[in-house]
Amino acid sequence: MAQLKIFLVAIAMVMLVMVFSVFIIDQREKAIVLRLGEVVRIDVPPGIHFKIPLIDSVRKFDARILTLESEPEEYLTVEKKNLLVDSYVKWRIVDLAKYYKAMGGDERKTEKQLGPIIKDGLRAEFGKRLMQDAVSGERNQIMDLITQAANLQVAPFGIEVIDVRVKRIELPTRVSDSVYQRMEAERARIAKDFRSRGGEDAERVRADADKQRDVTLAEAYRDAQKIKGEGDAKASEIYAKAYGKNPEFYAMYQSLKSYRNMFNSKNDVMVMEPDSEFFKYFKNSGGK
Repeated sequence: MAQLKIFLVAIAMVMLVMVFSVFIIDQREKAIVLRLGEVVRIDVPPGIHFKIPLIDSVRKFDARILTLESEPEEYLTVEKKNLLVDSYVKWRIVDLAKYYKAMGGDERKTEKQLGPIIKDGLRAEFGKRLMQDAVSGERNQIMDLITQAANLQVAPFGIEVIDVRVKRIELPTRVSDSVYQRMEAERARIAKDFRSRGGEDAERVRADADKQRDVTLAEAYRDAQKIKGEGDAKASEIYAKAYGKNPEFYAMYQSLKSYRNMFNSKNDVMVMEPDSEFFKYFKNSGGK
């Protein structure tokens, strides 16, 4: 019985040693093996591996491309205009030995070192350009230059900057408010100018219309007076010819017209002497 217990304990010890001796590296990881704090194996490939229990230890690191998000930062352009830039960085570990030696394998420490490098690059590149070029014209060029410059600085860290991307560029709130106010004032000035010029054009059109109306009325009055004069002359000519043909009939006709005009209302009253010449055709059809 005692031998069986010893055997079981031995098996348990062997199994325990096996458990602490085996470690697995995933495809998405990089790893180094430390022996009493000293690096003995670097860049352990993915798979199942063995180590000395209680003496060796394993440090694992993310082998994938990592993303460093940064808070929006203000940068000055060459014309001293502020731009609020929101960016991010893609990076990865390329030399595990350098990375562990420089950063101790601490991802947060790496990002603290990488962040200022990228910000300095952005500040330098935006400071060389006009706002329009920085926003649209040379945006891709800026990101490529920053990526190249950053890789030169982070090479001792054992990492590589894959890409630097600018997500958004906009004016700071205090600047955009003043810009909008200037734009509003400019639009108001333009609108006022348009209204002023429209008022001048309207006055000119009205004055021209009034002038044309006056000219048209004057010409119409002139033509009317001319036609009326011609009509009066023609009428006088007709009257003269009629009078010449039969003066007595013409005199009677004119008298009848006068009677009709004078007595066209029941309320008309005329006081005249009975032997007046005006009533001569009432007394005698011949007017004698």
